[in-house]
Amino acid sequence: MRWLEPLYALLRAPYKQVLAIQKDPLTPQRRWYSYLLERGASTLFGKKYGLRPNLPYEAFQKAVPIQPYEEIYPWIERTMRGGEGVLWPGKVRWFARSSGTTNDRSKYIPITRESLYLNHFRASRHLFATYLALYKDTTHLLEGKIISIGGSHQISHLGAHARYGDLSAVLLANMPRIYRLFRAPDLKTALIASWEEKLPRMVEALLRQRHHIVGLAGVPTWSVLLFEQLLKRTGAKHILEVFPRFEAVFHGAVSFTPYEALFKQYLPSEKVRYMEIYNASEGFFAFQDVSQQRDLLLMTDHGVFYEFIPFSAWEAGRWEAIPLEAVQENETYALVITTVGGLWRYLIGDTIRFVSTHPPRLRIVGRTRHYINAFGEEVMIEQAEAALEAACKATNAQVRDYTVAPIYLSTQHRGAHQWLIEFIHPPHDMETFIQTLDSTLRRLNSDYEAKREGNLALEAPKVVSLPEGTFYRWLKSKGRLGGQNKVPRLSTDRTYADEILAMVGLVSE
Repeated sequence: MRWLEPLYALLRAPYKQVLAIQKDPLTPQRRWYSYLLERGASTLFGKKYGLRPNLPYEAFQKAVPIQPYEEIYPWIERTMRGGEGVLWPGKVRWFARSSGTTNDRSKYIPITRESLYLNHFRASRHLFATYLALYKDTTHLLEGKIISIGGSHQISHLGAHARYGDLSAVLLANMPRIYRLFRAPDLKTALIASWEEKLPRMVEALLRQRHHIVGLAGVPTWSVLLFEQLLKRTGAKHILEVFPRFEAVFHGAVSFTPYEALFKQYLPSEKVRYMEIYNASEGFFAFQDVSQQRDLLLMTDHGVFYEFIPFSAWEAGRWEAIPLEAVQENETYALVITTVGGLWRYLIGDTIRFVSTHPPRLRIVGRTRHYINAFGEEVMIEQAEAALEAACKATNAQVRDYTVAPIYLSTQHRGAHQWLIEFIHPPHDMETFIQTLDSTLRRLNSDYEAKREGNLALEAPKVVSLPEGTFYRWLKSKGRLGGQNKVPRLSTDRTYADEILAMVGLVSE
């Protein structure tokens, strides 16, 4: 449409800032480092740790400890209770609720005005501009609407001064009006708290706009469920029969690998483009900037100062971080961030590997702790251990060893967690064992509970009882007997599980 050409040009314009990052990623990092110190100096946190403008980086490293959520949480709690200027100047009105940790069912990340506009929305604008630039001659993205699958938000239980919710809900509630023109369904429907209520409402709302839908932005887990309901409702063979103008999928939060084949079935066309993004409650950090290349460009000019702990140092217990200018290709690092949201040297828990350093392109390779996150559930090892202990107590069972892997979503069944367990004493009632395992995980982890609601994304755990000596033989086959070698507890892929099942003659899921 010719009348849209000025709008395409306008929304492509920020792509020049992406090109600037590709050319010179370090100058913006130095600029943001100075800005963060200047803003943080007046905060309670800044006064305790001696933050001041022009503080040399070496002094910053010595003064401010690297801290995981558990250690920064007391500062966040003060902010949630209405404290002003605690971690960042002013009051914080929004908090993103994320998955559980060792000391709480959920963690709450401050979302300041600066983190909204200098990070999340700025990076989203640059993502949008990059897509429009990469596919300049073939895209029709601005001629339709992108499906946005939001969470929900509510008044904080700590008082009416603050609201919390899923990051997607916080972003939708604060989104600039111009971007609301390009998304669907309506905001009221998108923010319905109950997924069981929201899903059919979304389906009907989207079908009323079926000839305007051009793409989707969301977590693959929920996207698959939406696609399933759309096909069931319409009787169509695939999503392109429902939305004939569909051209783009923007995905993140969980690995796309388990979903790739499934999306190809839903969207059977080479013309559909996929762009991975790396965003979290703590910030929007990277996205694909090159067509047909899965590496993610680190967003160095978006309100975040990055540091990296070499994973070898992390494993040795040395939390010694280095700046971006010192990283090396093909090395794995634990990510540390300082942000305009008031997170200071925050250990986010992700591990990344740089594919290139000039420009800085990366891939997400895992977490600093054992976890399983095939569906956005982020079950941590501490939660799995607690659930297993409760199930054993309830059924007088005793476990020798175990590992957990995902059963991926398919057109035949929902996803699930498969527990491969070698019992010393098996449970007297396997059904009770599984029910206790499941209910304990739901109690400990709000994200797991959300995925389990109504069996929509996750079914109950599946338990496979393995013959005695199975894990010993598997470790022996790997040359990993003795010393500190151990069975990996949680994994987001099926590599270990499939090997173990094959060894005992069982068919993998």
